Amino acid sequence: MKKIIPSLAIVFAALLWSLDGLLRQELYLISPFVIVSLEHLIGALFFLPFLFRSFSKIKALGQRGWISILWISICGGVLGTYFYTKALSYVNYIDLSVVVLIQKLQPLFAISLAGVILKEKLSKRFIVLAFIAMSGGYLVTFGNQSIVDWNDKSLIAALCALLASFCWGSSTVLGKQALKQLPFEAVAGLRLLITAIISIFIIIFSSNLVELITLDVENYKTIIIIVFSTGTVALSVYYYGLQKLPASHTTIYELAWPLSAVFLDWSLKGKTLGSIQLIGAVILLASMAILTKEGSSE
Repeated sequence: MKKIIPSLAIVFAALLWSLDGLLRQELYLISPFVIVSLEHLIGALFFLPFLFRSFSKIKALGQRGWISILWISICGGVLGTYFYTKALSYVNYIDLSVVVLIQKLQPLFAISLAGVILKEKLSKRFIVLAFIAMSGGYLVTFGNQSIVDWNDKSLIAALCALLASFCWGSSTVLGKQALKQLPFEAVAGLRLLITAIISIFIIIFSSNLVELITLDVENYKTIIIIVFSTGTVALSVYYYGLQKLPASHTTIYELAWPLSAVFLDWSLKGKTLGSIQLIGAVILLASMAILTKEGSSE
């Protein structure tokens, strides 16, 4: 039970993120930095009490801790969310499932960096299971598609998703580093606050301030829904799980994301899973079930 609950927390956050893509597609006409700044600012206000409660620990944070916080805020918060939102802005050129596919490369970045930075020992059994899980995620999302059929807009969206994958994969590892020194509420709050401040400065200097003011009620409603479901809430649940699990394991549990995203495509848009995707789903679920029984390598 000690290990299962954090694992379920990561899976739950991943399921919320699959809804995130659908919500952000409604905002495809808005600058990604405007969306990023608003959602993180609202989330940061919600987390202010937790930051005040952890002020003494934050004040004592060392250089390595602050580097980790700044990395997850800039790379994971600003750049990762920007690239992912930008990819989804090409909603008329690329399917949600294809954008989510690129996230399957995230474990490659996270697992590699976990070994280098966090010195997490990766057994041969774990590496094999990780490869099988990522292969299943690939099949679930890609199916019979070929990259040859993509147009320029699809390739740009795929590149943005790939960059988001690196940003989030590396942030998983640096986030784990920060969680060794701070409780998950403080890490989530600092990431939200710093990301919001940086994004607002970017908006001011990129002349997007007018767009921030002219958003309509429906836009704000969607952003608030994102904050209290797939944004701030999902992030805090994710950091709770990450605090109690190795980073290399956490990034594998996130593979629930592509499976749920493809299911949503089917249930909401009538896109059914092909035979190859079904095989991938079985592979993905089986490998994740086995991984939950793997002992912590820390």
